[in-house]
Amino acid sequence: MEKYIIIVAGGKGLRMGGDIPKQFLPIEGKPVLMRTIDSFVNYDKAINVIVVLPIDHQSYWAELCGKYSFTTPHTIANGGETRFHSVKNGLALVPNSSNCVVGVHDGVRPFANNTTISVAYETADKKGTAIPVIDCVDSIRRTSENGNKAEDRSLYKLVQTPQVFKADLLHKAYEQDFTNLFTDDASVVEAAGHPVELTPGNRENIKITTPFDLIIAEALVKHAE
Repeated sequence: MEKYIIIVAGGKGLRMGGDIPKQFLPIEGKPVLMRTIDSFVNYDKAINVIVVLPIDHQSYWAELCGKYSFTTPHTIANGGETRFHSVKNGLALVPNSSNCVVGVHDGVRPFANNTTISVAYETADKKGTAIPVIDCVDSIRRTSENGNKAEDRSLYKLVQTPQVFKADLLHKAYEQDFTNLFTDDASVVEAAGHPVELTPGNRENIKITTPFDLIIAEALVKHAE
């Protein structure tokens, strides 16, 4: 199979409280987005990497690539109004073929490991879809206008990326009009009538959105070293 990965890096970093978007912040001397890209190239050097960036972030990204001598091959696509539109822009660079498998990944998830990635791609190649998930470890409660009640956490999963699909299936799903119910690619594919397969994620595969997450990310890099 021909493999693609669309890495969506459109965040403005508002929850970080700074001016630098979170995907560009350094973790132990290397920007988050570069670590994310390298996690896929380490899995498969032949994978086709597409990075979706807002137009006004692209020149800064080019400066960072020069500063850090980052030469990993990748193609840039323009970010859209929403994540849905950003993915659609990246998907335009992917062949509409059943012989092609494409993943979509958050640019601020630099710790997807080889097992999570490989199982997702292999499952999508066989079954059409693959969504990495992990178990809930905290107790959960459901709230409503009538109060709240405990729920069985074993019935729930936490969803990660990369979410991986046969390319022709994902192209078809993204022909739909956007709605606010589309929170990830799995929700877009489900709305098009396709069930999704769940695969194991890895707990280190955190999404870096707050200063606390950045502390955890730095600890993970130091531990790996």
